[in-house]
Amino acid sequence: MRADIEKLLDEKVRPLFKNHGGGIEILSIEEDILKVKMIGQCSNCMSASGEVQDIVSKEIKERFPQIKEVVLIEGVSEELLAMARELLNGR
Repeated sequence: MRADIEKLLDEKVRPLFKNHGGGIEILSIEEDILKVKMIGQCSNCMSASGEVQDIVSKEIKERFPQIKEVVLIEGVSEELLAMARELLNGR
């Protein structure tokens, strides 16, 4: 099922986030709950939570009704941490 969800994200969802310099990554699928995180410019975006609920959740639940919930896991991305380290090191 994960490969099918990845394909759906590639076709319907990732192009939307790519326009904003970001993306979405699957973290896990457990007990009918899909956990995702935003990456790139979309990570920790104030509208990311709404975007996940509105866009991702709708697309996933339409195609995969066995997925009961799509949860956005928030946190600082590795990309953002690397950028902060560079800034702090004066690069």
